[in-house]
Amino acid sequence: MQSYMLVLIQIIAIVHDALASSSLVVPVNKHATANPLYSTLAYFNYPQYHQQNLLIDLDAPFMWRSSFPHQEMCEACPNPVRCEEFQCTDLRTTFSYVSPLCPPPTNNSIDDEYNYCEICPVNIISPVTGECSQVIPTYDQFMFTRSYGGGKVISRNLYVTYPTVGSTPAWTFDPFPSSVVGVIALSSSPYALPAYLRNPVNRIIGLCLPSTVSTPGVLFLGNGPYYLNPESNVDIRSLLSYTDLLKHPKSFGYFIGVNAIVIKNRSINVPANATTKISTLDPYTKLGTDIYNDVVRRFSRVTKRIPPAKLVAPFGLCFNTSVNGIKVPDIDLVLEDGKKWTISTANSIKQVTEDVACLAVVDNGPTSEHAIVVGTYQFEDNFLLFNLENSTFGFSSSLLHRHTSCSSFNFTVTQ
Repeated sequence: MQSYMLVLIQIIAIVHDALASSSLVVPVNKHATANPLYSTLAYFNYPQYHQQNLLIDLDAPFMWRSSFPHQEMCEACPNPVRCEEFQCTDLRTTFSYVSPLCPPPTNNSIDDEYNYCEICPVNIISPVTGECSQVIPTYDQFMFTRSYGGGKVISRNLYVTYPTVGSTPAWTFDPFPSSVVGVIALSSSPYALPAYLRNPVNRIIGLCLPSTVSTPGVLFLGNGPYYLNPESNVDIRSLLSYTDLLKHPKSFGYFIGVNAIVIKNRSINVPANATTKISTLDPYTKLGTDIYNDVVRRFSRVTKRIPPAKLVAPFGLCFNTSVNGIKVPDIDLVLEDGKKWTISTANSIKQVTEDVACLAVVDNGPTSEHAIVVGTYQFEDNFLLFNLENSTFGFSSSLLHRHTSCSSFNFTVTQ
């Protein structure tokens, strides 16, 4: 009877939360590593109720986290996906990580102590090291403790969802930023988190990366409205421009069409059918060599009055800012439908030392798979909206021009 009442109370809480709010809200933390990465929080019910920091990955086909130690017993692997289940086939084939470094997984390709468990080892690729390893898919339980509706944060109930998640020992995450012990997949894959969101929380991701490690940004799951201080009566959606999300045959990540890059009225064409990817794992925008050379050449011309400085890797154009600071022309990404995503000084120039600042784009080589990979520095303090319900992408350009930032969300809980 007691367990029945506990289940009933949990169901009532979930229903109350669903009726009270249309979105979930969690903080986003920036990690001061050599290549900055970003994480967010989620709660889990195994091995006990606790929270974990998960690395944000817009491209990962499924989620994985630290949830068990290596032990010589099947009980160490909670609710495993079995070899004969379709999820096992999916995560090994259509919805898998793909790398030439990864050998094909088999039913016996993980440590011997699990061979008799009929588990389903699958490959993963570390977003930090690029190395291949394996995890055990399990039926997990994600919980979110903060819902958002009517401009208020509510923290009295849980929103619960049940994704299939890879389980792996804690040491797998030794190369990750401190305290990060998992990867949260926000891609379009049917095994990424958005696929497990249910009414009234729509498959919509509002991502606002902070530019500082001291104050978090914000991740919304579900439809808005979204508000940031000090303009707490302005729905951020009203500031967004929209373009179509494009599909890519080899990725579950997010792609947009970019026709040209414009710097002070001069257009640099992007090859037809070239792809532009948005990445939370690349710190700076990567350009194919031809585009990169044109951008650096043009930017050098329009900033010729700014004293140059010795180059600082990995950048190809740097300036001396010891006297007058720096203000440079905007860079416009001209999208397929004519919309412009404007990258202003705060997102185009990286202050690398007290006296040196550099154009924050890097050469991705002459044979790069994608013509453009938009890195995180270019969209810190920008609000991005990935709408999987209608396959559109919303973007704000820099919120600093609106006298706000991604660190201006009010996480104060209303009881």
